[in-house]
Formats: sequence, C-alpha cells, structure tokens
Amino acid sequence: MPTDRQLQDGQHLAVLGYEQSFDRSMSLWANFALGFTYLSPLVGVYSLFAIAMSTGGPPSIFWILIVAGGQFLVSLIFGEVVSQYPIHGGIYPWTRRLWGKRYAWMAAWIYIWAMIVTITSVAQFGSSFVASTFNIELTRASTFWFATALLFIALLLNFSGTKTMARIARIGLAAELIGVIAVGLYLLIFQRQQSFSVFFDSMGVQGDSSYASAFMGAALTGLFLFYGFEACGDVAEEVSNPARRIPKAMMMTILVGCVSALLSFSGYVMAAPNLQQIVNGEDPDPIPAILEASLGTVGSKIFLVIALTAFLSCVLSLQAAASRLIYSFARDGMLPGHRWLSSVSTKGKVPANALLVACCIPFALCICIYVGPESLLTQVTSFAILGIYVAFQGVVLASLRQRLRGWKPAGPFSLGSAGMLVNILALAYGIFAMVLLAWPGSTGDFVADWIVLIGFAVVAGAGALYLFIANPDRKSDAPSDDAIEVAAKLRAAAHGPAAARADESTTPSH
Repeated sequence: MPTDRQLQDGQHLAVLGYEQSFDRSMSLWANFALGFTYLSPLVGVYSLFAIAMSTGGPPSIFWILIVAGGQFLVSLIFGEVVSQYPIHGGIYPWTRRLWGKRYAWMAAWIYIWAMIVTITSVAQFGSSFVASTFNIELTRASTFWFATALLFIALLLNFSGTKTMARIARIGLAAELIGVIAVGLYLLIFQRQQSFSVFFDSMGVQGDSSYASAFMGAALTGLFLFYGFEACGDVAEEVSNPARRIPKAMMMTILVGCVSALLSFSGYVMAAPNLQQIVNGEDPDPIPAILEASLGTVGSKIFLVIALTAFLSCVLSLQAAASRLIYSFARDGMLPGHRWLSSVSTKGKVPANALLVACCIPFALCICIYVGPESLLTQVTSFAILGIYVAFQGVVLASLRQRLRGWKPAGPFSLGSAGMLVNILALAYGIFAMVLLAWPGSTGDFVADWIVLIGFAVVAGAGALYLFIANPDRKSDAPSDDAIEVAAKLRAAAHGPAAARADESTTPSH
C-alpha cells in the first residue's frame, strides 16, 4: 500500500497531467548526493587548477565565491519552479510550462547536447585517474578504453534501478567530501608552504597589463564548477516529497560545493612546493606532485582511488540526469522515436532506452576523439558550458515573464515578495556569465578564438532547422504556458476552491 506522502505526490503529479510511473525511493540526501556528484568540485578543481593559476594567479579563487553567489540565486528560482512542477526532465518541462513548446524544445535540445558532451568529457578526463591508479601508461588507446569502461559501468549501475543509483551517488558524495574537504583541510593545516596573503598577490601573472583583464580571464575557475544542481530536479518523479525536498537539495549542492571547492583550491595553493612555477604555466598538471609531496606515495595512491570513485559517480549522475531529460522530452512526443525513448523498464523502473542513448552517443563521441585530431576533445566540449548556462537562463527568463503576467508560485517552496528581485538578479548574473563564456579569445587563431560560439551555433542551428522543418511541437498535445492556471489548481487541491478563486481575483487576465 502506498503511504499518504506518496498519495499526495501522486495527486500533485495528476494535477500536472501525468501518472506515477517510477518508484519514489530517493530521499533528500540521495537527491543532494546526485546533484553534488554531478557538480563534482573534486573533478572541477582538479581539471581547472592549473589553468586558473596560470591565468589569474591565486586571487582567481574569488571566482568560486562570485559564481557560487550567482548560481545560488538561480537555484532559488529553480526551487520555486520545481516546487510547482516536480516532474522529470528539469529544464524541458519547466521552460514548456513557463513559456511554450518551441521555446522549451530549443532549450532542451541545447541542454541535451551540452549534457552528452559533458558526459564524454568527464569520462575522458577520468581515464587519467584509472591509468594513474593502476600504473598504466596513458595513451590515446588507453584513454579511449578507460573512458568506455567508465561509460558502460555507469550504464549497468543505472540500469539496476533508482535505489542503486542513489546508493552509488551517496558513495560518490563520501568520496567527494573526503577528496576535497578532508584533503583540503589537511593541506591547509599541516602542509602550508605560503601565507594566506598569497590570495591577494597576483604573482606577476598579468605581465605589463592590468590585472583586471587577467582576473576576468580566470572566470572559468568558477563558471565551470557550479552547474549540476539542476540534476536534483531531473529525477523529480523518483523523489519522495519532491516539491519540498528538491529545492533544499539544490541549495545544499551549491553551498556545500562552494565550501568544498574553496577548501580544495586553497589547500593546493597553500601546499604547492613551487607556486611560482605553476603560476608561470611551467607545470600543466601540478596537483599529483603537490599530493605526493604532502601525502607521500601511499597517500597519493589512496587519493587516486577516491578520485576515481568520484569520477565514476559523476558519470553515473550525468547519465541519470540526461536520460530523464530525454525521457521527459520523448514522453510529450517531442523527439523522433518518442515511444521507444519514453519506455520505462518493468524491473528497474528506469527509462532504459533513454539511458542507452545517454551512454551510446558519448561512446560514439569517444570514438571520434580517438580517431580524430588531438584537439577534438577541447573543440567538442567548448560549447557545453555555454549551452548549459543558456538553458539555465531560459528557465530564469521564462520565470520572470510569468511573474510579470501575475504568476505566484504555488509550490511549498516560495520566495514570496522577494521573488521578483531575486529573479531579476539571477537573470542579470546569467547574462554576465554568458558574456564571459562566449567572449572570443585573442590568440589570432580564428577557430580557437571563436570555438565556443561556433560550437554553440552548430548545435542551436541544427536544432532550429529540425524544429522548423519537422514541427515536433505541433505533434504534441502536452500542456504549455500554464503556470498561472496550474498554480490556481494546486491551491484548490491543497486548500479548496475558495483559495483558488481568491488567487484568480488578484491575477490579471492575459
């Protein structure tokens, strides 16, 4: 027999026009673990530390605080939206219900490809940890096979069901916390080689130019770190009491991720035996040497095992989030082969075919990277972060549009009278972030300087072409642009018709 809470969740889903198809076995902590392992400060800091230091020096750490603050504003808006719409897919159903089908189709199309490329990138980067853990030479061939292993191991774990996914996510969370917080604290307390004033010293990274341009160039330090919290909402129909728990999980992901990233980044800076060499760009992969000098050979090997666990959990979380987005997209008839893509396995209660797509396309990209030029990985991943930020701001903009029309979010999580101000600030931050991400380089190489916008234009252009030729939005009868109406229905279901009538009387017509 279902519990009262499951019945309430089912009633909320019914108001939104869907039936319960998944097991609601994911708790608040499991949902937080999913978002946190997707955000993965361990993966982010490890991947970006050398670039951040050679671009902006030690003060680049302040981008972690700046971006965490901006993304926290975005998470507050997402929290209001998911609290009213706790349904699978996140970005896609949110933008459809807040604006319309074509708007949502483009946002989801860009986001799906950004996630698929991110899955590929994490698997590729994780292969170096596999090689280091087992003392195997890292070649193009070994990178391909290790990345493939990470993809298909994650797929098998995802196939086994939500409980297994949640369990692995919690293990990944533990690995992340040990790898970033525990190691960061140890380095800060016992292995300090510099004073704390170093974080206000550019160490000459700007050369003869103004440090302001160098600092702006280091923005990727934070921008590449703080996304992934939206994955908490991608699995909404597998979470018990999602309207209350998912907003909390999103905010926890940002806050804990910020603390973790700060401790990890600052620990590596403070423990670096030759910090000036790193700032000068003479050591492109300094973290292994820092760890071996601080932890010894055995300690650094243990860290590698912990990091490898975090990478596997990150790939698993990415696959899970991408598959739920694809499932949600297909469930509304908005993709070719939508019936096949929207099927749910009877045993594991997971969107098995969507999971296959979320694994096989990254596998195909790994093949292309293996046989293609060495720069291909950088080229295919360049647009991913911009695509994710564009999709995020698609939700923020659509939410602001509905507020201006009189929408009052009806979920249990609401910002109340502060909602409009937070929404405007979140949009302003998002525009600032997208400009930083899209700003062309100055190397003189046209492709290298403009690759982010080129990649984004290719994906967005292909999506727009399909949208206007195939018109998938006309083949779907899924509801859209109904935020005000759904808010009234939810209030009526929770408090009775009188509350709904009172709400309607204060809502302008449109």
